[in-house]
Amino acid sequence: MLKITLPDGSVREVAPGTTPADIAAAIGPGLAKAAIAARVDGELRDIMRPLEADAQLALVTSRDEADALELARHDFAHVLAEAVQALFPGTQITFGPATDDGFYYDFAPPIIDGKPRPFTEEDLPAIEAEMRKIIAADKPLRREVIDRDTLIAQWRAAGETFKAEWAAELPAGEELTVYHSGDGWYDMCRGPHLASTGKLDPAAFKLTRVSGAYWRGDQKNAMLSRIYGTGWLNKKQLAEHLTRLEEAGKRDHRKLGAEMDLFHLQQEAHGSVFWHPKGYLIWRELEAYMRRAIDAADYREVKTPQVMDARQWEQSGHWGKYRENMFVIPDEVPNVDDEGPLVSDDADWMALKPMNCPAHVLIFRQGIKSYRDLPLRFYENGCCHRNEPHGALHGLMRVRQFTQDDAHIFCREDQIVEEVRAFCALADRIYKDFGFTYSIKLALRPEKRFGSDEMWDKAETELRNAVAAAGLNTPEYGWEELPGEGAFYAPKLEWHLTDAIGRTWQVGTIQSDRVLPERLDASYVGEDGERHRPVMLHRAIFGSYERFIGILIEHYAGKFPLWLAPVQAVVATIVSDADDYARAAVEKLRAAGIRAELDIRNEKINYKVREHSLGKVPNLLVVGRREADEGTVALRELGKEGQSFLSLDDVIERLAKEARAPDMQ
Repeated sequence: MLKITLPDGSVREVAPGTTPADIAAAIGPGLAKAAIAARVDGELRDIMRPLEADAQLALVTSRDEADALELARHDFAHVLAEAVQALFPGTQITFGPATDDGFYYDFAPPIIDGKPRPFTEEDLPAIEAEMRKIIAADKPLRREVIDRDTLIAQWRAAGETFKAEWAAELPAGEELTVYHSGDGWYDMCRGPHLASTGKLDPAAFKLTRVSGAYWRGDQKNAMLSRIYGTGWLNKKQLAEHLTRLEEAGKRDHRKLGAEMDLFHLQQEAHGSVFWHPKGYLIWRELEAYMRRAIDAADYREVKTPQVMDARQWEQSGHWGKYRENMFVIPDEVPNVDDEGPLVSDDADWMALKPMNCPAHVLIFRQGIKSYRDLPLRFYENGCCHRNEPHGALHGLMRVRQFTQDDAHIFCREDQIVEEVRAFCALADRIYKDFGFTYSIKLALRPEKRFGSDEMWDKAETELRNAVAAAGLNTPEYGWEELPGEGAFYAPKLEWHLTDAIGRTWQVGTIQSDRVLPERLDASYVGEDGERHRPVMLHRAIFGSYERFIGILIEHYAGKFPLWLAPVQAVVATIVSDADDYARAAVEKLRAAGIRAELDIRNEKINYKVREHSLGKVPNLLVVGRREADEGTVALRELGKEGQSFLSLDDVIERLAKEARAPDMQ
């Protein structure tokens, strides 16, 4: 008999082959109906999978929302694949994971008249209808362990070349499993799944879009069709999500960036941003704000080269761990003749920097450093380049050229906790200045890493202690530890911001690193007269200016606080008789430090109001003959009904005060 321990500590003895569903039924009919899966020794498993040994068992219900959503989305992906193959014979299946808000599946489209027939958004309603038929059929989802050679032969016989290729490359000792939907369709999958398709709510999903995707993410491979969907536990959750999506669409930074004339992107510079004057004004305000913050925190600003020799990147470890994401440059004058190669085989290699860390170590190494010099805090608005695939680029959120608010703190072992605590306090103040709440996470050692376990134990403990010292390791701050998500050289603390519509963005970070100072031979002279390695704390608050501005655009829906607004006020005339007064008003506003523009076009005032509202101008000062005679303005504030009649001097005094950055109020 097997001994199964339940969460309340009670132990049940059951025969081998008993399922978690059997145990739920033995406890009571209510639990039998509610249980959808089980955690066996912490591992999420099918409710119908037999127990093989003594175990800790926890039954999962829809109240365990994270697990329930993961299961439902995984099932929706399988149902999507089954529906597509039913409707479009000849389609090959590949992969279909759950995502943060739904699922997707990649398909090799059927060949029609000798050509692939990619899926389009017009196909989605028919696929959704077929998915609902499969759900209504309540097909059992049955797990089967299968022999590798048998499975590969089955895939090949069915014309599933992609699945056969993947199965053949899995590790030899790995257990292969498939999941059957009823008695027909099946897919290779680790699971787990719900007990049957009928456990899904047919009103809780929606297919959202179609895109292209390369097999295994490599643009040298075949192009596939990717169908995305969103999946939830019930219709209400779906409706709430679709409302959030609609709101997010209105806030899309690419759409608002064009409407507000902030920036643009184009193919001639994939992944690099063309900042327009208004957009760059936001950048400059952020840069000035951050400089004031780091100056007050005793950082020293530096500037380092864009290009460094490959040997430097080899020594730092990036050449071996990160080379596929680096732009590499031959250190040789290119051949200008028509004959011969552009670059010879003898060229040395250099690389555009993907990060600033090694260069900051080289600055630290200049001259002898004493223990009394530490901590040393080097800051750089460092421009970096990373060779991201074209298909992964996304507006300002994922680019190839970006500027980090990057800093590295070189400190002694006994200074680490206090330095991290001080950084936590600095980040807290800055995020609150922008109106964000946040959660804080500790990303722990990944499988592939530099350094000993002892070193990682120490670094992780120091970060835990620092967060505790800052009072942030509490449920209020969403404190959580994330196994396996640290950098290859260090664990890191991550700040996840929550925006105005509830989305989260991972932005700030601080990492405790003992590897890079060792690899690049950084040292200081200790109190004992001997050489010691400093600890290097990598830290950022904005993360990158590009992405942070994108987040701000969406957080504020383009309605920036006055200090960040590219245009803080527009003076617009109703009649031409007020033009001279409007010009004088703009001059007075600018003299008071307010970014003001003049609109004396021969257009109706309602047209001007609509246009400047679309451009998210926070203050519109409307003037006509009466205002010119009285020295007043009709003030229209963005997002507010009606207008206020005030003296021009009062408006200038008010706006000048409101336009100060939060750290200067």
